[in-house]
Amino acid sequence: MPSPQKIIVIGAGIIGASIAWHLQRKGASVTVVAQRTGGVATPNSFAWINASWGNPEFYFRVRHRSMAEWSRLKKDLPDLPLSWCGGLSWDLPEAELDAYAAQHHGWGYGIQPVNRATSAMIEPALANPPDYALHVAEEGAVEPVAASKLLLENARHQGAILSPGVEVKGLLREGERIVGIQTSEGAMRADHVVLAAGAGTAALAASADVSVLLETPPGLIVHSRPVRKMLNGLVMAPELHLRQTMEGRIIAGSDFGGTDPGNDPQAVADDLFAKVKATLKGGEALELDFHTVGYRPTPKDGLPILGGVDAAPGLYLAVLHSGVTLAPLVGLLAAQEITEGDEDRDLGAFRLSRFA
Repeated sequence: MPSPQKIIVIGAGIIGASIAWHLQRKGASVTVVAQRTGGVATPNSFAWINASWGNPEFYFRVRHRSMAEWSRLKKDLPDLPLSWCGGLSWDLPEAELDAYAAQHHGWGYGIQPVNRATSAMIEPALANPPDYALHVAEEGAVEPVAASKLLLENARHQGAILSPGVEVKGLLREGERIVGIQTSEGAMRADHVVLAAGAGTAALAASADVSVLLETPPGLIVHSRPVRKMLNGLVMAPELHLRQTMEGRIIAGSDFGGTDPGNDPQAVADDLFAKVKATLKGGEALELDFHTVGYRPTPKDGLPILGGVDAAPGLYLAVLHSGVTLAPLVGLLAAQEITEGDEDRDLGAFRLSRFA
């Protein structure tokens, strides 16, 4: 039998963890290298699993498919902290909500208009339920750091090597091919290198003369101290998106990507948390525990960058903002492409070559 392919995955957030887990299941010899288990962007994620809002149809199809892949992953990992809790949205004018609902319903999304009474039944803790909203029962959320660690630990039990606390300084290149990485602990060689380092992707790719057009907008999210159950699902109100974690924390941003903290993050966090308290019955008892500021790795055109790099064989890129929604599908398809060598048609629109 041929030796298993040696693959280094750079990054231990939700994307790197999913790719590593799926590669290990494919029989590869996997080493995960990262400074922090659980990633950098992942701990600051709102962690909404959805196929909502502003997507061209081909991207909607990919996102919707990945929602189903989360259920497949849950069957393999029953302890995955995943909840299909549904989402209630009224953060657009009614005419825009109607247009969105008509389009996505036509694409097969389980979206339903609801009135004030139904909104109050779905989320009884709302102090002022909307007169008109949209409800998608099939949307959900995951606790992203716990999910990442579960995937990595399961991969480790299957033989993967985890190297946390290691700084990757650059990619190793021989001729055209990427043959490994240079780290704070020396060189590591591999047949393939998967770059899933979030906001750090562009700099590491540049070390091998590969240009990745990436933006990293900041997003502030507030986290309450754990409280009794107040929310059943995701709530997307105007300028306020919130949900309750499995730990009992209410987390919120001005949208699911978080609030730009400007020059005074604490003041922004305090103002945002005041909105949270006013939105919920009994909200006056909520206490702000902390806020996070994450930098969302977002390719220049907003779509993922996934796949091999023609100018640098041996390198596989996986950088995207919709990391939580797309993680299980990206992991599945990336593992197939890397180990089998066949490009997946569903990922054709997401290659780095589109920027050429």
